[in-house]
Amino acid sequence: MKSGKHLTQHPINMQKDYILTVSCPDRTGIVHAISGFLLELNGNILDSQQFGDEETRQFFLRVHFSLETAQDLDSLKQKFTPLGEQFNMNWNLYSAQQKARILIMVSKQGHCLNDLLFRAHHGSLPVDIVGIGSNHRDYESLAASYGIPFHYLPITPETKPAQEQQIIQLVEDLNVDLVVLARYMQILSDNLCQALQGRAINIHHSFLPSFKGARPYHQAHARGVKIIGATAHYVTADLDEGPIIEQDIQYVDHTMTADDLAQVGSDTESLVLSRAVKHHVEHRILLNGHKTVIFK
Repeated sequence: MKSGKHLTQHPINMQKDYILTVSCPDRTGIVHAISGFLLELNGNILDSQQFGDEETRQFFLRVHFSLETAQDLDSLKQKFTPLGEQFNMNWNLYSAQQKARILIMVSKQGHCLNDLLFRAHHGSLPVDIVGIGSNHRDYESLAASYGIPFHYLPITPETKPAQEQQIIQLVEDLNVDLVVLARYMQILSDNLCQALQGRAINIHHSFLPSFKGARPYHQAHARGVKIIGATAHYVTADLDEGPIIEQDIQYVDHTMTADDLAQVGSDTESLVLSRAVKHHVEHRILLNGHKTVIFK
């Protein structure tokens, strides 16, 4: 039950597909038990990936399977519960065809927002964007062009608690699965971080902590950096230190202006964030302490 095993079979039947994710203490018989459970359901494994961490002695598994006849998700969860208890599993079962409902938060930089909207509209990102929230009105017309509700949420130091409560209320009212901070330039309070625990993703450039504050790409240009990168991570109360989901870099050189660097950075941020969101909504991410296991 160690890393590297990956099986892929048959085209996806999106009407009767399910995804099972499991993390638990590593021991003999886990895969056999899960395979037996699926056999009893007359299920067909479409894709299976697993990893055993020798350091933490934890086992991780993601199985995408189909059934001949669609079953109620809650009923399937009840059937799996005894097995989960037997192996002390942290597990979940999802409908593979159910799109995640996401709320995008943005400020004045719209490159990540625009990228997510385009990918969702054309189907390469399997999500329903149910709302766009912002402390500015810059992208209200863009939201309207996609037919997505726009929520103007102005904020001042004095109104921050009330504004964040509005965000929490939006998440509840819209039944949001994931909040995406697409260059939302506000530091979230501990209270909001706790309310969104495990279901909020942030993106930032990779210059931290060297180049803080405004115009980081111009600061980096002044220092002659040769690599530009971006990091997407889960939001926690520790600023920009949540479990990392995706990262990427691009090489730059002396011929490029500060604006050139900013453009490369924007493109990299957009790509990294879209990949992170896709991993999350396809249930490919499992937490391993402060790290992530990602089945691609």
